[in-house]
Amino acid sequence: MNRTLPILTVVAAIIALWYGAAIQLNKPWALDKAARAGTELSFSEMVTDTWSQKKPKLPVPHQVGAELWKTTGEMVAKGRGFSKRSLIYHSWVTFSATMLGFLLGTGLGIALAVGIVYNRTMDMSVMPWVIASQTIPILAIAPMIIVVLNAVGISGLLPKAMISMYLSFFPVVVGMVKGLRSPSAMQLDQMRTWNASASQTFWRLRLPSSMPYLFTSLKIAMAASLVGAIVGELPTGAVAGLGARLLAGSYYGQTIQIWSALIMAATLAAVLVGIIGLLQRITLKRMGMA
Repeated sequence: MNRTLPILTVVAAIIALWYGAAIQLNKPWALDKAARAGTELSFSEMVTDTWSQKKPKLPVPHQVGAELWKTTGEMVAKGRGFSKRSLIYHSWVTFSATMLGFLLGTGLGIALAVGIVYNRTMDMSVMPWVIASQTIPILAIAPMIIVVLNAVGISGLLPKAMISMYLSFFPVVVGMVKGLRSPSAMQLDQMRTWNASASQTFWRLRLPSSMPYLFTSLKIAMAASLVGAIVGELPTGAVAGLGARLLAGSYYGQTIQIWSALIMAATLAAVLVGIIGLLQRITLKRMGMA
């Protein structure tokens, strides 16, 4: 209870501010309608109108919740959970690209980190380029990646996964480099005293010591991978995925659809990061680190 009360308080404050902001942002349209009808709105009528508009500038939480239920719960109840009108289906499409990009980014990040730690040439040459790669805006590079891959006949899931990989490998590289270098000089000297080889030092000292750093970076990488998958859906004219839902909503002014897709993306990210957190607790506990 001591841990949940502060969280619930913050959530309640956010919802209250959300409702208040909706009144202010949606008020001009309500006043315009009233002026054209030659009437004046009371405060209660103003609140009712601003919280029930079909295409509000800022939809209120209960409108977003109703849209989420309509595109998830009702679809599942009707046996159409994976129809193209269901957010579950669009979430699955985005999830597929996210996981593939996350796995590719994690593999690339770990491989680069090992090379950087064990090879001074890579440390001096590759690491600066790894850092510099993140200065390029993803919105600028995403269309380039998609166009190039389409030119060589690669389309569908892989281009989006490549964009996810581009965003997710960086935190893994940084975290793993820090983790692999975390053993103290005394621990490394002790391994040399035992005549341990480089591979034995890696598997029995450096890699176990890097686990807390790795899991922390994996959480960041997972969130970044999801962002990459959504961004990858925008310039392709995709008809499926949360990015496609966001794009369709912006085309037709369906702000409620946009916000429901955003909430679904945030929920998906929270679930995936939570799974990594659970694996972290289990792994570190078995290793005696928690």
